[in-house]
Amino acid sequence: MTTATECIEIQVDSRQVLDERLDDAVRGLQQIAMETGTQGILLTRHKAGHYTAALSDQVPFGMTRELIN
Repeated sequence: MTTATECIEIQVDSRQVLDERLDDAVRGLQQIAMETGTQGILLTRHKAGHYTAALSDQVPFGMTRELIN
């Protein structure tokens, strides 16, 4: 089970908007992660156009991982 302390939900209809929102979410989460230095970032695709970006203690600090549900 993944523990997330900060989660951003992303819902889009176009690939260009998706890339922009994922980049923004990762940048924001990186700033938060730097404060503790204990969590990485997990990007999860739930279905087409629906993603979450979250800090996760299951991802090593400094890493970003992708998961497709």
